[in-house]
Amino acid sequence: MQDQYNLVMREEEREMLPYCLDQGVGTLPWSPLARGRLTRDWDQRTSRSSADAFGGTLYRQAEEADRRVAATVAAIASERGVPRAQVALAWLLHKPAVTAPIVGVTKEQHLTDAAAAVELKLSDDELARLEADYVPHVPEGF
Repeated sequence: MQDQYNLVMREEEREMLPYCLDQGVGTLPWSPLARGRLTRDWDQRTSRSSADAFGGTLYRQAEEADRRVAATVAAIASERGVPRAQVALAWLLHKPAVTAPIVGVTKEQHLTDAAAAVELKLSDDELARLEADYVPHVPEGF
């Protein structure tokens, strides 16, 4: 199953991910970095984010809570001395239903971060901190 799943869109945890685990169905989350929202300061724009019409329709529901989640990613990345992308991807890879995330690699560093995330083991405390500020969202996207 391809599902939208990341630290600021976790709605699949309610039904689909447990069902996929129960039935032996692999999941391939898309937008694991929330269109870059988890890899940089929330208000920072890139040429891609400025031109991405579809991306502009996502991640607008619980902006204050989502900002706190992104700030926690930044804090843990700083504490660990790693890029934010590695922390966000490592969190995803701690989830038993995730087979492999779909990562959009447009720069060499994106691939480096994705590979390094496999080796980054987050503590229970870090996992709890990353999940603490999440609030429910209405599913969006596809």
